[in-house]
Amino acid sequence: MNKIAVLYDAGQAVLSTFDLDEVLQRILGIAHDYFHLRNVAIVLLDKQSQQLYVRSQIGWDEGQDKHRVSLGQGITGAAALKKQPVYAPDVEKDARYFCSSKSTRSELAIPLMVVDEVVGVLDCQSDNLDHFDPETIDLLTLFSTQASIALQNARLYSLEQRRARQLRAINAIAQQTTAVLDLEELLGTVCGLIQHAFRVAHVSLFLREDHDLVLRAHHGTLTPCIPEGGRFAATAEPWASILADSCTSMERDLCETPAGRFFMESASRLCIPLVSFGQTLGVLALDSDTVDGFREGDEESLESVADICATAIQNAHYVDRVKQLAYLDGLTGIFNRRFFELRIMEEIERARRYGTGMAVIMADIDEFKRLNDEFGHVLGDEVLRQVSSVFHQQLRKVDIVCRYGGEEFGILLTQVTPEQAMAVAEKLRKTIEGWQFPGVPRTVTISAGTATFPQHGTSRDGLVRAADSALYCAKQAGRNQVCLASPARVQTANG
Repeated sequence: MNKIAVLYDAGQAVLSTFDLDEVLQRILGIAHDYFHLRNVAIVLLDKQSQQLYVRSQIGWDEGQDKHRVSLGQGITGAAALKKQPVYAPDVEKDARYFCSSKSTRSELAIPLMVVDEVVGVLDCQSDNLDHFDPETIDLLTLFSTQASIALQNARLYSLEQRRARQLRAINAIAQQTTAVLDLEELLGTVCGLIQHAFRVAHVSLFLREDHDLVLRAHHGTLTPCIPEGGRFAATAEPWASILADSCTSMERDLCETPAGRFFMESASRLCIPLVSFGQTLGVLALDSDTVDGFREGDEESLESVADICATAIQNAHYVDRVKQLAYLDGLTGIFNRRFFELRIMEEIERARRYGTGMAVIMADIDEFKRLNDEFGHVLGDEVLRQVSSVFHQQLRKVDIVCRYGGEEFGILLTQVTPEQAMAVAEKLRKTIEGWQFPGVPRTVTISAGTATFPQHGTSRDGLVRAADSALYCAKQAGRNQVCLASPARVQTANG
């Protein structure tokens, strides 16, 4: 009766809470105290990998609880596979024994069952040979039934709590991302929100650019192995499979493939494609610093987050595109005067801050009105488009060419001297002079005026006025000329 009373008290104790960690500690405490076991552990079954791992233990030697075993391996694996208790009265004579404590002499493994399904194993070890008599085994088996129910209730409660928290996080992420339309700000915000809400070690966003994936943002506690802006071929794994099939990739143990890590301490990783309206925009990657660091239900919730992120990123792309259209000239496709006015202030400030030169070139197609009158506006428009294309091809990517108005162009050159700016303007003049414009039987030429910071002006108005004055001088000198503005005089380079 005393043992039955103990069993009743033990059952009440483990069934009186839904906190998983508290349930585990109570199970271990009862087994340790009531059944006088020095070493006892709760070993849970990972359904996906079909491996057993130690969730909580008392008395094991340091580091021994890090190992995983498959069903059928060891005494615990044998109990899980057979779905019945397995007893080794002398572990030294049992080939299945896996040493978790050097003092262990006998071991009893009892499967934790819920509706004929194994959820784990109660592993009991003693320092004494043949410690477990039939009555004790029966009592521990009965206790394990109660422990199984308590464990399953706690896991379901924990899962529901976690799911509720994730749903709140998903809702919060959806609300906050819809308020951010700038792409760079959005990417950083998304990484921070997900890392905090889902309590993962690190979150990264890789966006697709041509045939590559580029790391555009990341946030967390791990040490990067790659720089922000790092590029990866989209045809390499794991990207190829993720992008081709639009499916989530779970890497449970990165310790065996350290070369594939994005972060030094990463031990497992979840990669989710970012898909919006059938278009794969990139990949959301989540890294954990523990092996198999993602729990049941995480994948589904994070896929919902990825869908929200993909939509937000697509919206940000649309906003960027609208902004670009607002700064593009409809006829030529190059930037317009509005963009010129925006960037000239930025370039002047950058040149002032870092002590580097910059230049403004104002260029004009010579006798463009006569060309329109002779050959018509359709051909005139085509000349404008081709001159714009030549300018764009001949300039560096960091330089900016804009249609300033009519047949006039404004060009911004970064980090150049007056001599270098003149050389660029002269190259443009010569290229246009030698260009064959279909349908135009005569040579098309340009005139240009060049002014540099700080030699010819230190403000927007000063530089543009100086470049315009130099352009006027080039026109007065006979056209097809390039002139450099000077505080004292105007220098002319004849073509």
